[in-house]
Amino acid sequence: MSSLTEKYVLPKEARGNQKPSGGPKYSPAQKQEFFDLLADTGSVGLAAAKLVLNRGTCDQWAYQARKAAGTSVRQVKTSPEQQQEFFDLLATVGSVTEAAKVLGLNRNTCYQWVRRAGLARKRSEQPSREDFLRLRSEGLTRYEATVRLGIHSTTAQEWDAGIHRTKNGRVYPNGRAVDYNKEMTSRTNASGRPRATLQQLDRVIDSRYLCLADREVIYDMLSTGASHRTIATALQKSPSSISREIKRNSSPISGYRPYDAHRKSVVRRPRPKPSKISQSPRLKSFIKEGLRQRWSPEQISHKLVLTFPDDQDMRVCHETIYQALYFQPRGELRREVSAALRSGRTRRITRKNPEQRTSRFRDPMINISERPAEVEDRAVPGHWEGDLITGAHNQSAIATLVERSTRYVMLVHLPGDHGAESVRDGLIQTMSTLPAHLRGSLTWDQGVEMAKHKAFSIATGMDVYFCDPHSPWQRGSNENTNGLLRQYFPKGTDLSVYSPEDLEHVAQELNARPRKTLDWNTPAERLRDVLLTA
Repeated sequence: MSSLTEKYVLPKEARGNQKPSGGPKYSPAQKQEFFDLLADTGSVGLAAAKLVLNRGTCDQWAYQARKAAGTSVRQVKTSPEQQQEFFDLLATVGSVTEAAKVLGLNRNTCYQWVRRAGLARKRSEQPSREDFLRLRSEGLTRYEATVRLGIHSTTAQEWDAGIHRTKNGRVYPNGRAVDYNKEMTSRTNASGRPRATLQQLDRVIDSRYLCLADREVIYDMLSTGASHRTIATALQKSPSSISREIKRNSSPISGYRPYDAHRKSVVRRPRPKPSKISQSPRLKSFIKEGLRQRWSPEQISHKLVLTFPDDQDMRVCHETIYQALYFQPRGELRREVSAALRSGRTRRITRKNPEQRTSRFRDPMINISERPAEVEDRAVPGHWEGDLITGAHNQSAIATLVERSTRYVMLVHLPGDHGAESVRDGLIQTMSTLPAHLRGSLTWDQGVEMAKHKAFSIATGMDVYFCDPHSPWQRGSNENTNGLLRQYFPKGTDLSVYSPEDLEHVAQELNARPRKTLDWNTPAERLRDVLLTA
């Protein structure tokens, strides 16, 4: 740069916003190719490098496109007064960077002003090797020549030794050439393995946790043959902690290495850890499909074992699925919550204690306590549980029947009302479709809809047993089925709009679900076996 000791006044013709000289010229096809690649990579630098285009030109293309779309950041405009203020300060401090920093201006903009004003030293004006050697031949020392030319001491040392720089290396006077790119060994981290920074490695979280110094003690004492308990006593830790530390971080080849062990520990430390579901698209897809079919997380978990018996990557605990639905940030599967779980809740609720419920006086009916043992242990098929689910304003209803042994579901269409006569007629019509050996008994609650239970028993030959008041667990299979049905018929739904064909379709879908209590067979499969062996 030329002398800056004198105050420089920006000439009028140099003031204002002048456009810089244009860069390399490219064809419209090259420009379009750049934008196509930019859309794929999302990086101007990467697209420019792959197409071997000038980075500045590509930045300008991208800026113009964003400006036209109204998404660019507004450029800061500078006034001629700011330019003059910069040159006044530049004459004092002699540094473009320092002047730009003091005035809060962009350094590149300031360098552009200096170049336009002709104050920047051109490449031809830079001191050369010939200038340096000439001064040396005149008797100046290397330091004196370096100061006079204003070059770096390393550059002066190389020129003095006859070393020539190339793009990627150096050529020595004896002819030896060094290419640093070819000799450089690149070390990359294994895919999927996170690395720990030096700051993380040096950080001591708490005295309760093993640090690097503790692990060095473990290594030293293991080398002397000390037992795990002896090491634990020396470190004032639990023997089980030392045992787990050695077992977890030992290699069958090199044994326990303290630095590797500490690095592994730091990498495992961050919380929360990424969910297994989010790391496996194939597993996530299977879970989503199961939720779409209204399977419970536990059904999905066990179905994975049956479907992929030899693939350990396709394993997930049902609690992990619940965590993805409920607790993880917005949840990988949170979008599916309302459709996936029969309750439709987006958070868990505390369960009530059944022992805190009170009993009530029993009506003169056949109580559930008189039910035969073969009904209680579900050993003999043909014994059913029943109930009503009601619709909007308690005006419409569907009667549900569940076979206790096979969990087979049948739905009774009640389009008009759910009085005692309608329920009796609907149950008689539905039960009449079954063979005699599958019409054993019916367990119901003490609702008024079963006031005609005697007529039902006479018509079907089935005894009706009534549960204790406020004891829905005595009809557990039926209550579970009612919960499943709420996925199809949410509370507040007008059930009268559904036809018998609609109810049959829902029943078929429920009977095709794998059940944990059936060893993950379906109710339809179990009922088929009963009919074939009858």
